[in-house]
Amino acid sequence: MTTRTQIDTFLGLYRLAVVGVSHEPQDFTRQLFRELHQRGYDVVPVNPKAIKVEGLRCFARVQEIMPPVEGALLMTSPDITEQVVRDCHAAGIKHVWMHRGVGDGAVSQAAIAYCNEHGIAVVAGFCLYMFLPDTGFIHRTHGFILKLTGAYPA
Repeated sequence: MTTRTQIDTFLGLYRLAVVGVSHEPQDFTRQLFRELHQRGYDVVPVNPKAIKVEGLRCFARVQEIMPPVEGALLMTSPDITEQVVRDCHAAGIKHVWMHRGVGDGAVSQAAIAYCNEHGIAVVAGFCLYMFLPDTGFIHRTHGFILKLTGAYPA
């Protein structure tokens, strides 16, 4: 179960890989990538099918990133999330966020179990936007609804 402390710890990291960021400029993953960059995070794009994202070199896998990142935001499909967390472990990444806005998002139960078994702190199943200071109305509303239903992390 994800706690607010885990979320705050992740948000306190500076250098983050964004795994699964799209090469399409209007895609949600790109919007979140730009938002993090504008907020001062040193974001590193990871997508094996892209060369550059937002003018930054894009890496095929997290193990290729130098200097290494502190955490990884996974915007992948659940069927590849387990391999991505294995890659994160191999790269020494100790903090992973499996993004979910609608549907399953990047969440994989096998990947969560792998993280737990290998000492990787995992935030599973929340939209990162909800926890950013001064976020947009729709994201604040999403968080408010989760609070009403008891699903917001304590």
